[in-house]
Amino acid sequence: MSASPAFQPEPQDLVALTKAAGESAKRLVAEATRRVRTRVLGTDGKVDAAKLEAEQHAAHGLAWIATYGEAVRELGTYAANLREAGRLGETETLLVKIGAGEYLEQMFSGIPMSQGEMVRPVGSLGLTAREVQQFRTDAVEALIADGNTPENRAALVQKIRDGAASATVGDSGLDEDMEAIRSEMRRFGKAEVVAQAHEWHLKNDYIPMEIVAKMAELGVFGLTIPEEYGGMGLPKISMCVVSEELSRAYIGVGSLGTRSEIAAELILCGGTEEQKQRFLPKIASGDILPTAVFTEPNTGSDLASLRTKAVKDGETWKISGNKTWITHPVRADIMTVLVRTKPEEKGHRGLSMLIAEKPRGTDAEPFPVEGLTGGEIEVLGYRGMKEYELAFENFEVPAANLLGEVEGKGFAQLMQTFESARIQTAARAVGVAQSALDLGLRYAEDRVQFGKPLISFPRVADKLAMMAVEINIARQLTYFSAREKDEGKRCDLEAGMAKLLGARVAWAAADNALQIHGGNGFALEYAVSRVLCDARILSIFEGAAEIQAQVIARRLLEAA
Repeated sequence: MSASPAFQPEPQDLVALTKAAGESAKRLVAEATRRVRTRVLGTDGKVDAAKLEAEQHAAHGLAWIATYGEAVRELGTYAANLREAGRLGETETLLVKIGAGEYLEQMFSGIPMSQGEMVRPVGSLGLTAREVQQFRTDAVEALIADGNTPENRAALVQKIRDGAASATVGDSGLDEDMEAIRSEMRRFGKAEVVAQAHEWHLKNDYIPMEIVAKMAELGVFGLTIPEEYGGMGLPKISMCVVSEELSRAYIGVGSLGTRSEIAAELILCGGTEEQKQRFLPKIASGDILPTAVFTEPNTGSDLASLRTKAVKDGETWKISGNKTWITHPVRADIMTVLVRTKPEEKGHRGLSMLIAEKPRGTDAEPFPVEGLTGGEIEVLGYRGMKEYELAFENFEVPAANLLGEVEGKGFAQLMQTFESARIQTAARAVGVAQSALDLGLRYAEDRVQFGKPLISFPRVADKLAMMAVEINIARQLTYFSAREKDEGKRCDLEAGMAKLLGARVAWAAADNALQIHGGNGFALEYAVSRVLCDARILSIFEGAAEIQAQVIARRLLEAA
C-alpha cells in the first residue's frame, strides 16, 4: 500500500494529502484506543481505575498519540483554510509539510512522552507491526517522504530569516481583528516589557505596578468579561493571542492577565448576580487583582483530599488551614479559596468556594490582615508575581462571599474553569516557545564561528526550523480548542491536548535555544537562561503532564 519513494506531491495536493493522512492517523488512534481499552476494562464493562493506573504507560501513550493525530488533522484544516483565503504561501506550505511528515513518522515509530519515555504503537499500545502498516497509507507515506527533509528545513530557515521582523513564522490563520490585537500586544511587550524582564527575573522583583496599570488600559484584564460587567466581551481566541504575545515578552506579564481571566470565569459561571455586579467590573478594570488559592501541601492535584476548612459563625466564614504554590497573593485584592465547609461529606462533595477579600501587601508587610500569614517560595523561574505558602487561622470572609451562595459546589465550580485555564496555559506556552525562537534566531545570526554565522551550520538551522514547525502546531491546536470553547462546545479533551503538547514544545524550544547559545546560554546574563526556567513550569502547573495525559486517556477510553 506504500507510495513510491519517488512520488513528490505538488503544493496544490498538500491539503488533500494532509487531510487524507489525518484520517489515517484517526483510524490508527481509534484502533490503539480499542486495544488499550481491553486492558483497562472492569467486569462491569467500564474503565477500571486500578487497571487504568496499572496501565499508565499505555494509557498516557494513547493520550500522546491521539494528541499527535489531532495535530495532523488541525494542520490539514489550517492549510485548507489558508488556501481558500488565498493565503497558503511557501512558508505555510513548508510548516505543514514538515510538521505533518514529522508527526506522522513519530506516530508510527515512537513519540517522546518525556526525555526518557517513548510510546510506540508496536509494543506500547498492543499493535503488531503488520497491523500498524495498514494505517501507513499512500498519503501518510507521501508526507513522510517529502515532509521533514533537509531541503525543506533549509528552505524554511531561509524564509524565517527573510521574515524575521514578522509577528509569527507564517500566517497564523487568524483574521485581521485578531492580528490587530496581536500587533498591539506585541508593540506593548517590546516597548514596555522585553528590555526590563530579565532584570525583574534576576532580582526576583515584582512586575511594576505601572506595567499593570498600562495592561489595564489596554483591556487585558477584561478581555472576555461580558460588556454588561465592564469587560470587552471578546471571544476566548482573543485571550489566546493576548496571552501568547505577552508571554512572548515575559511569562510573568502574560500570566497576570490569565489570573484575572480565570477568576472572572469562576465568578461568571458560579456566582450570583450580585457577586458578578460587585466583582467583575473591578476585575475588568484592573482595580481588583485576584489570586487562586486551591493547592495544599499534601494534596497537589488530589483536590478531593483537601483539608483547609471554613466554619460558619453567624454571617461570617472562618478559614483555617494551609495552602501552597499560591501565585501573586501579596498584591492580590481577592482570593478565590477552595475550602471544606462540610467535613461530614468526603471527597469533592464537601468543598465550597469563597471569595476572600484582603488588603494589598508589600514585601515589608506581605499580609496586613488578621488571620493570614505566609512565606515566599523561592523558584527557578516564573517570577514577577512571587509564589507563597499561606497559613489561615480563623481568617474571616463574609457569608455573602460564598460563591453562588451555595455550599458543596466548589469543585464543580472550579471544574467549569479548567477548559479555559488549560487553553490559556497552552497559549502562554506558545508565547514562551516563540520567545525562545526569537532569542535562538538572533544569536545564531549574530554569533560567528569558523568564519560564518552559526545559522549557516545545518544542525543549528535544523533546530530553528523545528522550533518554528512545532510552535505552529501548538498554536493551531490552541486556537482550535479556543474556537470550540467560543462555540459553546465541550472542549476539555482539545484543551488538554493543546496544553500537553504546548508545554513540551515550549521546553524543547527553550532547551534548543540555549544549546544554540552554547556556554553563553548557561550564563545568567543571557535572557535565554530565564526562558529555559520559565518554560519548565509549563508541564507542571494547571495539571502536570502526567495528570493531563491521564485525563485525556480516560476521556478517550470512556468514549470508545
